[in-house]
Amino acid sequence: MPARSKARKRALDALYEADLRGTSAPEALSSLNDRLANPINPYAAEIVAGVTTHADRIDELLATYSTGWPLDRMPAVDRNILRIGTWEILWSDVPDDVAISEAVSLATSLSTDESAGFVNGLLARILEVKPHLVLG
Repeated sequence: MPARSKARKRALDALYEADLRGTSAPEALSSLNDRLANPINPYAAEIVAGVTTHADRIDELLATYSTGWPLDRMPAVDRNILRIGTWEILWSDVPDDVAISEAVSLATSLSTDESAGFVNGLLARILEVKPHLVLG
């Protein structure tokens, strides 16, 4: 598995843990790092920091474009995969198609049978509206 793919998985682990436990994502990442034999890839920390910095805007966009699926009804793993994918599409240097493909791959391996299609469709919608968004 490529280094950035592993970093996304570690970032997802931290975001998921923070989501379920009601803690901060940086704290969850630090705790995860303490439990692992190898240090966390710096890109995982960049993802967690980026998602944390832009959390309100990311969640607003996901809520706006996920027709019929409020954030609190989404499986926690899907919600956090979508947060990573949205951050990568809107604020990182990752090519858009790679961000979507990686998010779909995570959903395929870690979530329900329907999750990959849902993640793909919602991130494609975010990409579609990207040129019209005002980002901070």
